[in-house]
Amino acid sequence: MAGDLKVLADPVRLRLLSLIAASEASEACACDLVPSLGRSQPTVSHHLSVLTAAGFVTREQRGRWAWYRVVPERMAALGHAVAAFSDARG
Repeated sequence: MAGDLKVLADPVRLRLLSLIAASEASEACACDLVPSLGRSQPTVSHHLSVLTAAGFVTREQRGRWAWYRVVPERMAALGHAVAAFSDARG
């Protein structure tokens, strides 16, 4: 769980998850995420790669652009783990 929390501890990655989840059909094109974050394209790509490798988002190539979608089951599993930890601590 510590590794997952480390991935999500970065403000840029949290913002990316939020932007993707709030997008139409809960998916977003990388081309739309770069201007929304005010970061360079390589920086956004790096953070999206980290989120993809951790299983928080999936990536689908459509022509020239990559589209990202939040994995709800992954987010729910993390939420349950955090809740169980909180319940165990009392």
